Amino acid sequence: MSPERRKFKRASAEERKEALIEATLELVAEKGVRGATVRDIAERADVTQGLIRHYFSSKEELMTAAYEHHMVRITDLTSAPLKEISADASGRLAAFVSASLRPPVMEPTAVALWAGFLNKVQQDAHMRQIHQRTYDYFRHKLAEIIAAALEEAGRPASPARLHHLAVACNAVIDGLWMEGGALPEIFAEDELPKIGLESVGAILGLNLENKVDQP
Repeated sequence: MSPERRKFKRASAEERKEALIEATLELVAEKGVRGATVRDIAERADVTQGLIRHYFSSKEELMTAAYEHHMVRITDLTSAPLKEISADASGRLAAFVSASLRPPVMEPTAVALWAGFLNKVQQDAHMRQIHQRTYDYFRHKLAEIIAAALEEAGRPASPARLHHLAVACNAVIDGLWMEGGALPEIFAEDELPKIGLESVGAILGLNLENKVDQP
């Protein structure tokens, strides 16, 4: 038995589940949902198929867990820069928008995974629930940051108005994210973050373009 395999054997239950999820995501990105078989997932994670069944009752359960993991991770990666900056509310909003349109959030594999799961989202009620939950998770974070920026500018928004603005800004970010991940070679460096900042700023009536590098 290799040292790597012995190390895996000593891993906690959560670490083993995460390893299975990561293996699933790698295969979905490469082969799609149908092509990511339980056998291939077990081989990629260097475990037996029986261990997969120990943690997940079916391939469908593993797929839904992997999709939720992927979508939550995207939001968490987008939010991560906010923990390391000292900026006013509009600066934090600019950092959030910019991070959503740069690696590691915007990159071909992330978009390929989203696209690979999309058909299943349309056909499976449980996957649809996860999609809505993870969409809400991202949009609520965005709405909180928008609310603070508008409050700072002396233009607080009502809950209904804030919802409208968050949906609109999220749509801009999503569209740019999909195109940038699918066709990264056609955009200049920093082009999409700049477009995102300009567009979200226009929706909100805020100047965000000079806020990203604010200390």
